[in-house]
Amino acid sequence: MSLISRLSARLQNHPKRVVFAEGADPRIIQAARQFATKKLGVPILLGDRQRIKVNAARLNIRLDDIRIIEPSRSDELASYVAKLESIQRYGQTNVQGNPQDLAQQPNYFACLMVATGAADALISGATTHAASGLRAILQTMPRQAGVETVSSMQILESEESKFGCNGVLFLADCGVIPEPTAEQLADIAVTTAGLAGHLTNTLPKVAMLAYSTHAASPRLASVKKVQAATELARRKAKELNIVCDIDGELQADAALSPFAAESKEVSGSVAGKASVLIFPDLNAGNIASKMAQFIADIPAYGQILTGLERPAAEISRGASAHDIFGTAVIVASQAVDRNYLYPKAPNTPNA
Repeated sequence: MSLISRLSARLQNHPKRVVFAEGADPRIIQAARQFATKKLGVPILLGDRQRIKVNAARLNIRLDDIRIIEPSRSDELASYVAKLESIQRYGQTNVQGNPQDLAQQPNYFACLMVATGAADALISGATTHAASGLRAILQTMPRQAGVETVSSMQILESEESKFGCNGVLFLADCGVIPEPTAEQLADIAVTTAGLAGHLTNTLPKVAMLAYSTHAASPRLASVKKVQAATELARRKAKELNIVCDIDGELQADAALSPFAAESKEVSGSVAGKASVLIFPDLNAGNIASKMAQFIADIPAYGQILTGLERPAAEISRGASAHDIFGTAVIVASQAVDRNYLYPKAPNTPNA
């Protein structure tokens, strides 16, 4: 059973509200219909009501059990304007612009819904440049306690169950920070590990990737950075009580293949068994994830944003309805407490 199928089955017992910033997009409407039909929660579509209805009719899709909200006509608009004014007043983030105008923009409206508890998770990015959606998210959404860095991860699921966690790999950062520092890499590692453990109920095995493996005397600053990030990540995981195994620096083959790890005399619990891959920079992460998707034809979900207090995803403009539905399942599951998502049977130890 795939990760999305497993999470869907559990989500039916804990349905959530997912708001879609680009509600009139046909792919969004298809994904929302599937989300509602499977009784995973309530999809909320933002946008012009008439346009959404026309696009749904063209697709022969029913809109029952799906909420539609026009931000400019919402009863909550005034409170969201006040929320933005408060953010500006107290300088929590650099929100620039007229709060009245910003609050009516679907990206900001969706973020404010989640930030105020009117929705449990959000998805944006289907029709806009990533910078637009990310700007609203970074300016309005609270950070995860103890974490400075907001980054992103992509989830790849291969039929080759020998890789990762039964075929599931968590890749980060593939969409936000171009050249992370060692401290940022450490944040990326622990937040990604925490979410991987939440979604799979397994012990995340985190590989801090580089072009070398356990170099005794690295010459390049890029390798030294990964080595430093590895130690920082181990300490931060303990501080945040995130249970995971972390090793680095590792080459990708030594991280994924037991044979390669053995051949290179790399030992440890992560070598050849990594389920979380942390890339040294955005170039490496983005290129690797897209090559895996299109060359190996592997389903991908995300970008799932990490380091935030509330679940959010910034999807690609090239995402399919299937990709968007899977991403909605993931962020909705993220909003479920892990103890409810994976309840323990009586008299059984922790997973």
